[in-house]
Amino acid sequence: MPLRNPSILVVDDDENILRMMQRILELEDYRVFTSSNGEDALDAFAVESPDLVLLDIIMPDMDGYSVCQHIRKFSRTPIIMVSVKNSEEEKVYGFDAGADDYVTKPFSVKVLTARVRAVLRRTDLYTKHPEPAFHCGALVIDFSRQRVMLAAREVNPTPIEYAILSYLARNAGFLLTSDQIIENVWGKAYVGETRVLQTNISRLRQKLGDGSRNAGYIVTVPGIGYMMRSDSSFCDRKYYT
Repeated sequence: MPLRNPSILVVDDDENILRMMQRILELEDYRVFTSSNGEDALDAFAVESPDLVLLDIIMPDMDGYSVCQHIRKFSRTPIIMVSVKNSEEEKVYGFDAGADDYVTKPFSVKVLTARVRAVLRRTDLYTKHPEPAFHCGALVIDFSRQRVMLAAREVNPTPIEYAILSYLARNAGFLLTSDQIIENVWGKAYVGETRVLQTNISRLRQKLGDGSRNAGYIVTVPGIGYMMRSDSSFCDRKYYT
């Protein structure tokens, strides 16, 4: 049976941009669905179960941030924000809402298709190449199922948070610079945007309980980067609360 081409839901209230993006993606052999507003986008997402969402931010009834937050309540499907808003604050807000990447308008065809390929490739890599689970104290990362457990309770990181956490875990015990992490998770275009990384690390720490007596999985080395704990004295501890 031939492999199914990835499907993409494109959401934009500008019909010209919507048709242009649809044409670009169909020429790349993607199956494309379109919506022109937030409410319709959520309905289309529920029906079509796309492999990726390209999501405009500025829309009349429900903005892209709200759509992204709604999707994140029940799905880890990759989401790329596509917007004229290009400030660092807007990008951070997009990632806070649960986006996996952020493309600013106007964009080139090459940039858009490269970002789409990169996000789909990253998702496909985690799905098709399972690895042994990572164990450290109460923390378990099941790479094959992309699940994170803490003291037998499931943690629900966003796709970006999971990408950061799994990259740190795969390199546990080694100090990774901020730029190394950013390039691995977002790509070279984001190198230097450390605030985005800091925001996601902060959210991860909250979900892992870092700061409490049972925490300390992610270590910060100021001015350099981050490291996942791997020392036996820490990882051998058992927590049941």
